[in-house]
Amino acid sequence: MDDLYSPYTALLYIFNLIIGTGALTLPKAFHEAGWLFSTVMITFIALVSYITATFVIEAMAICNALIQWEKLEKMKRVSRYLRLAAETVEESTDDDMSDTEDSLMLPAAYIDNYPSEPKRLFTLDIKCELSEMATTLFSRTGQFSFYLCICLYLYGDLTIYSAAIGKTLVDLSCTIKENVTDSDACWEGYSFTRRVMYQMYLSCFLLVFGPFVFFNVQKTKYLQFFTSVTRWLAFTLMISLAISRIVDPTKLHGSPALAVPSGLPALFGSCVYSFMCHHSLPGLITPMSDKSKLNTHLAIDYVSILLFYLTLSLTAVFAFPEPKDLYTLDFEPTGSKLSIVFGIFLTSFPVLTLTTSFPIIAVTLRSNIQAMFSFCEWWFLRALFVPLLTVIPPVLIAMTTENMETLVGVTGSYAGVIIQYIIPASLIIVGRKSIPEALSNQQLQYKSPFQSTVWPFLVMLWAFITVILVTFDIIHDNSVKSFHT
Repeated sequence: MDDLYSPYTALLYIFNLIIGTGALTLPKAFHEAGWLFSTVMITFIALVSYITATFVIEAMAICNALIQWEKLEKMKRVSRYLRLAAETVEESTDDDMSDTEDSLMLPAAYIDNYPSEPKRLFTLDIKCELSEMATTLFSRTGQFSFYLCICLYLYGDLTIYSAAIGKTLVDLSCTIKENVTDSDACWEGYSFTRRVMYQMYLSCFLLVFGPFVFFNVQKTKYLQFFTSVTRWLAFTLMISLAISRIVDPTKLHGSPALAVPSGLPALFGSCVYSFMCHHSLPGLITPMSDKSKLNTHLAIDYVSILLFYLTLSLTAVFAFPEPKDLYTLDFEPTGSKLSIVFGIFLTSFPVLTLTTSFPIIAVTLRSNIQAMFSFCEWWFLRALFVPLLTVIPPVLIAMTTENMETLVGVTGSYAGVIIQYIIPASLIIVGRKSIPEALSNQQLQYKSPFQSTVWPFLVMLWAFITVILVTFDIIHDNSVKSFHT
């Protein structure tokens, strides 16, 4: 009971979980897609994300019921076996009967007290992670596909983290200039280009933080506190400085378009990535002390997050002529002493937060890869090859590009769509069909408000349409670029 926390604490955890790196790429995406089109799109994506979050909660309750029902059925079978054994014992001698009855007395009594028809099986008392739900509900092929999708998403996460850290370190250390490119020298008089320094920083980052993947790194409450305070201070500063720039007539302001359909791929990927929380919901919801109004509280959380994203992005696109890939880089440490302090803090913000998250995500990815290849018992592969396979590819991919917009867009538009849309919809479709007939009359307290069988299929249809559109736009853009070059 000491590990339980209030619903408002859980909502704060979910809020902090969702508000992350994806938020820093939204201003650029809003600028390229148009502020009105982006506002409508992110509102719709927030609604779809909420729908699938309620699917995850209902699937958790169904898996809780299935796990407890399986235990109950096992206890019933044992009880029947013990009763048959006791009846057989009665036909034996008195001495044998007394010895056997003593051996059967306690378990039989325990089983008799086990409720034959528990009032509530659809609870959230047992923590069922997405992997456990997939194991409970999906076939072996479905389980392997699930782990593959999770791993692809986490690979994208680590690549985004690596690129953001390397890009930030370059902007912090290299000479500040207007319209700078990767081929420009990092410092005047030296032959090191910004691209070379970016790759060197990533190599050092891999050497320093890569070895953590070999250990079981866990978050501490002090680390969470530090990260949360840093995040809130940074976002508050960004919004405040953007508003002060908008009201300052001496500054050059942004004039974004209303709608630019060609900006859909980056916008969609950033929005999906920015609402990603489904893979961590079970661990945050299970310890809640009061879950009676869970869906309502979650809706309030989503509305708050949506308003926060709109405030951050709209102030950014009207404050800056063209926001950068990583919004923190727009606040260069120049001007007054206070502006320099704010600029250094905001520019270094991704490094302060992402370096603490990188080892944890890496360990999670390593565990999922090991689970996907659980049939392999070779010590060399599991203990050495899998950890190296976890951290080296994301850093190598990040070395080839520092385009945060592309990385977030691809991760959100493909792996993110599967994690946030396809998997929850599949879980709820299979889960509702897996409920035993004996439990069909029991109340499912944590069921999704979207009970119609049409909703999961609409979510899948939306996911399919968006992936097709994003893929088409990416191919089209690349074809146009190739034609011009």
